Amino acid sequence: MINTGLAIGVPLVLLALWEVSSRTGLIDHRTFPAPTTALGEMVNLARDGELQRHVWATLRRILIGYPIGAAVGLFVGVVMGTSPRIRAALEPTLNGLYVVPKITLLPVFLSILGFGEPPMIALIAVTVFFFVWIGTMEAVVSIPGGFGESAQSLGLGRVATLRHVTIPAALPNLFVSLRVGMTIAILVIVAAEFVVGDSGLGYLIFHSRALFIYGWMYAGILLVALMGVILAAVVTGLGRWATPWMAADRARLRGLGG
Repeated sequence: MINTGLAIGVPLVLLALWEVSSRTGLIDHRTFPAPTTALGEMVNLARDGELQRHVWATLRRILIGYPIGAAVGLFVGVVMGTSPRIRAALEPTLNGLYVVPKITLLPVFLSILGFGEPPMIALIAVTVFFFVWIGTMEAVVSIPGGFGESAQSLGLGRVATLRHVTIPAALPNLFVSLRVGMTIAILVIVAAEFVVGDSGLGYLIFHSRALFIYGWMYAGILLVALMGVILAAVVTGLGRWATPWMAADRARLRGLGG
């Protein structure tokens, strides 16, 4: 209960400070309009249908690109985590590509796929792939060796060991990677919409700044933050559903601590 109160209370306090500072002139209300002003602009945009159009454009790109990148990242991460030879062959190359800022790949995708939705979806997929791949591989590699030895002693084959031992053991860390991948997907699509979008929250923020409509700009920023919180919470919820034993372990540890 206390943690929930803090999680809700801190952002509310920050918004209240912003509101008071803007209303009292401590900060320039023209450049930093109050949150209630941004909320009013949000309502106006929703009334005109523009808000829904931009939110859906960004969300649609994420909902297409994220599953593609996550699925490929999970597959490659598991394969490399369970096969030392494949890991030795591919890890140096993928590590080299991993450190490249993914937004710099946008011109490449534009050259290959042209303008429109495909390059932005491809950028999301590639970005998510790298974050999920490296997290998945490390999760699989870090599984204690005794797990595999126990599976062998029980006569489990490679497929059965993967299904009943490796994946369940790595699952909590896999969902951490998936959650990070989701937040990064939001960051990269907003940046891409700054550059080439004609719709989406990134386009709304950048276009509003160019027109000096700061209320729209902050409305877009708040919506990006809200979208990130909601989508990350969805992934976290799926992770808790897929790993029910983790909740039991946490409860047992709390009981021991008490």
